[in-house]
Amino acid sequence: MSNFKKFVLTIFIGIIALIMEFMFNQPQVAFWIIAIAGGVMAISMFIGMIQTLKSGKYGVDILAITAIVATLLVGEYWASLVVLVMLTGGDSLEDYASHQAGRELRTLLENSPQVAHKIVNEQLHDIEVEEASVNDLLLIKPGEIAPVDGTVETGTTLVDESSLTGESRPIEKSAGDEIMSGSIVKDASIRIRVIKKASDSQYQKLVKLVEESKAKPAHFVRLADRYAVPFTLIAYIIGGFAWFISKDPVRFAEVLVVASPCPLILAAPVALVAGMSRSSRNGIVVKTGTTIEKLAKANTIAFDKTGTLTKGKLSVDEIQSENKQLSAKELLTLAASVEQESTHILARSLVAQAKEESLQLRAVKNLQEVTGKGVEAFVAGKKVRVGNASFAGNGFVGQTNKTVVYLTVDEQYVGYITFKDVLRLEARETINQLNQLGSKKP
Repeated sequence: MSNFKKFVLTIFIGIIALIMEFMFNQPQVAFWIIAIAGGVMAISMFIGMIQTLKSGKYGVDILAITAIVATLLVGEYWASLVVLVMLTGGDSLEDYASHQAGRELRTLLENSPQVAHKIVNEQLHDIEVEEASVNDLLLIKPGEIAPVDGTVETGTTLVDESSLTGESRPIEKSAGDEIMSGSIVKDASIRIRVIKKASDSQYQKLVKLVEESKAKPAHFVRLADRYAVPFTLIAYIIGGFAWFISKDPVRFAEVLVVASPCPLILAAPVALVAGMSRSSRNGIVVKTGTTIEKLAKANTIAFDKTGTLTKGKLSVDEIQSENKQLSAKELLTLAASVEQESTHILARSLVAQAKEESLQLRAVKNLQEVTGKGVEAFVAGKKVRVGNASFAGNGFVGQTNKTVVYLTVDEQYVGYITFKDVLRLEARETINQLNQLGSKKP
């Protein structure tokens, strides 16, 4: 029986017992309901605890189980039920947290490529990804994930490597460039020559790690469990001493109930579930609560810039007009007008900036998108090109250290627009707080 089912059953038993005692005035029936159910669950937990002890691990659950049995033996069955609810509730929350943390990882497994398009004598054959061999020629279609690591043979396209490198900007790949498995081909088909088998490729290594983590999930390590042996022995000694002095076994049960670390058993999972859920909402996948606990001992933290300290979305930075007849706003209007029908990340940034500045986009005619180069169209009778240096910059390469698009009007170079990844508003505050907490540079 799962921990959640045990928790639900315990709550149900408690409700039945409450009804019998306070509605039907049958305390003996309530006692036996809790006693039988509590005894069965205690035995079940005890068996599980024995397996844990055989593995060389110790936990405070033994103290809670003893408290359940002791309170039942002295007739304090409501105290027994409370301990049982907290014990099963804590275990249920641990399971829930592990399930939530694994959801993002399961998505990675589900989205992993299963089929590769192999080209043999110009004929396309679908094969299992694992069957792809080094030097095989594969076709990757737009929107597909590269199944293996390879080198581009023919074709030019933009690829999204954000899931592998965190880089938000699509990277142009053409003949001779390497492409990693897990990269998403964006706008055109390419042919690649396999350089690594699937089992050795980048994305499949990630998938393998996830599969291993699913097969061997890590368990929560509660603070109380680390001191379980001395804590349990001291509780038994104090309880036994109280029983000996008072000659009343109820005193022994009372000591065990007080010493039973139910707040720790229940509070730790609640805090960890809250932390892991909040992290997940902010794009941080935490596999187990143990990871969060270990963060308390971290002295140095390394951040990936893109998408972590920055928003991971490119925005317009500088607009430089090289034509005295065109202002910066007119240059942006031309670029955004030509790019308004494109799905390219830079096109979206240009259009968003134009809307932010309340610029009126113009109608375009004969729009053509040249894969890997840029877009051209006629605006008010003039031929406008927006794209890379070779396509729209007339060879001008003065801004190659930045993400940039160039513009020509009737084959005349008129300027460029650069882009930047904006720093998150909370990034500075986060770094300041980490410094105050004692984080040190490596």
